[in-house]
Amino acid sequence: MTGAMKTLEELSDRYKETVPSDLREAKPFDWYLAEIHEHPRIARNAHQRVADMFDHYGTRYDEDAGVVDYLMASEDPLHDGENAFYGREVHESIHEFVNKVKSGARGLGPEKRIKLLLGPVGSGKSHFDWLVRRYFEDFTRTDEGRLYTFRWTNLCDVIPDQDPADDTVRSPMNQDPIVLLPQPQRDEVIDALNDALDAPYTIRNEQSLDPASGFYMNELLAAYDDDLRAVLDDHVEVVRLVADENRRRCVETFEPKDKKNQDETELTGDVNYSKLAVYGENDPRSFDYAGAFCNANRGIFSGEELLKLQREFLYDFLHASQEQTIKPRNNPRIDIDEVIVGRTNMPEYRDKKGDEKMEAFNDRTKRIDYPYVLEYEQEAEIYRKMLRNADVPDMHIEPHAMEMAGLFGVLTRIEEPSDGAVTLVQKAKAYNGEIDETDDVDERKLREDGDSVANIAEGMEGVSARFIGDEIAEAIMDATHRGREYLSPLSVFTHFEENLQNHGSIHEENLERYERYLELVREEYRERAIEDVRHALAYDVEEIRRQGEKYMDHVMAYIDDATVEDDLTGREQEPDETFLRSVEEKLDIPGDRKDDFRQEVANWVSRRAREGVSFDPQDNDRLRRALERKLWEDKKHNINFSALVSAGELDDDERSAWVDALHEQGYSREGAREVLEFAGAEVAKSELED
Repeated sequence: MTGAMKTLEELSDRYKETVPSDLREAKPFDWYLAEIHEHPRIARNAHQRVADMFDHYGTRYDEDAGVVDYLMASEDPLHDGENAFYGREVHESIHEFVNKVKSGARGLGPEKRIKLLLGPVGSGKSHFDWLVRRYFEDFTRTDEGRLYTFRWTNLCDVIPDQDPADDTVRSPMNQDPIVLLPQPQRDEVIDALNDALDAPYTIRNEQSLDPASGFYMNELLAAYDDDLRAVLDDHVEVVRLVADENRRRCVETFEPKDKKNQDETELTGDVNYSKLAVYGENDPRSFDYAGAFCNANRGIFSGEELLKLQREFLYDFLHASQEQTIKPRNNPRIDIDEVIVGRTNMPEYRDKKGDEKMEAFNDRTKRIDYPYVLEYEQEAEIYRKMLRNADVPDMHIEPHAMEMAGLFGVLTRIEEPSDGAVTLVQKAKAYNGEIDETDDVDERKLREDGDSVANIAEGMEGVSARFIGDEIAEAIMDATHRGREYLSPLSVFTHFEENLQNHGSIHEENLERYERYLELVREEYRERAIEDVRHALAYDVEEIRRQGEKYMDHVMAYIDDATVEDDLTGREQEPDETFLRSVEEKLDIPGDRKDDFRQEVANWVSRRAREGVSFDPQDNDRLRRALERKLWEDKKHNINFSALVSAGELDDDERSAWVDALHEQGYSREGAREVLEFAGAEVAKSELED
């Protein structure tokens, strides 16, 4: 998008494109009957409309995880990815949420339950709920998601005591116009709709008119001698209904307040005192349909921190969910049609779960666990998204900075492996997908073991992405104040270390363990930094290719129980086991697993040969790393690592060449100098220890 100035006419045209073409039109009831026969989905209920909404914005099936990936959450097309969600666990939770809604759409039971998102603070459950509401608003603006309601007109012509200010009255519950038909005639229409419906659900509607509309219908039918057509032709207009949370229309958010000031009328509505003098106390026209359940009708009710509400206050949710009705004080019952979503954190859930008096409420709840992300590279994407959405200074994010921050977060969330052969970091890497065919690690078993040990499920405790994001932000601002234009993992670690004790959501009992995890992350970064410097200092494409070809020649001879020709003498000789192991040991492949690795690499070469692709060790990540490390071992004795730490002890041209090599790997020039000094000091220290 260019920064060119937009004229008012252009802005007006752009706005008009977002407005449904029939938003301001009033249609007769006959038109609506014909329209729903042509497009039966218009008459679907709230669960059915929300279910279709998720499919409308696109889906993708993840075969490995067995999860449907909903693009409105994974790519956020409406906001150019600004609110995209990451992590297998999160998308599994979203998939489970949608399955609950789709089951409700088919009338399987969840339509009568509260969909309760349960998760730790900062897991993203509130943001997902917010995103669902935004997409529902947008969906109702599309042709595929449209819905309609009605308004009463010319009421003063028939009803003697009708207030002139109420001559035209919109359906206070934004009900579907089909509820204007008595149930027997409505059923006939619905049967015809279902005959033409192409959907995995059937249209159902047994709602009664809200009390005010019921009053108008009775008065008008009496005046027209029960001529339903005359009533609908002369006193009803059908209008387009667009969800809008700000206008409290079809989308409503309810927040807990001070227990002493919480009143059930906030949910169910109350008397409209301005109309009492006009209509009297018991007249249904004197009721104000401003309760949260009323406003959410036909759409989504969202309850923030739902379990912080008093037990008695939660009883209003029983009828709302199970019976799909509300019973305001001193007013007839009102039918509702909405997807009721609640959110709660772990402490409140534990308190209410153990309360026997909450049994009825808990029975009407479908819990959906919404954990933290457990793949550290996916966690890193959360921080990158944060930086993309912010006004970040001209700051270069060094390699591994976001990944190591993510790794720290994940280590605090996963359970220690019960299998002593797998370390916590190895488990995190397994969850991240870093498992090779020769690794003796069963990711599924690790996940099952973690869930069995965890209090509720793995990923429901630990450090939040919010805390880590805050520390990254602090590190960026600190670097800015210091005149540094790069953010390195070392500076992020420093801020973690300084602020772990000061964060209110981190319990003191966990501090020592989290500090130990931070040291594990430091050690992992140390290995990666040395690997990057190794690549810069000892990388030689031709030598790696030559060594790779030699390795494969000896591997194939080993597998075929054959000999290989010596490069110098030309004589046939046995495969050089010493050379083969010198490569494999760089990947920590034990002797009893060497055959598996050699067969794996041989199969890879054979597959590529069948595809017409020539052998290149650069294309196999494990083999490339092994060869690079061997080349490093061969060359490192000629490198003065101590000189890397002090700029005065190294030739400027040589250092510049190494900085250039690291720059090509994604480092800034300043960050390259820092990692050279850091890795040089670490290698020099290990050389001395050896």
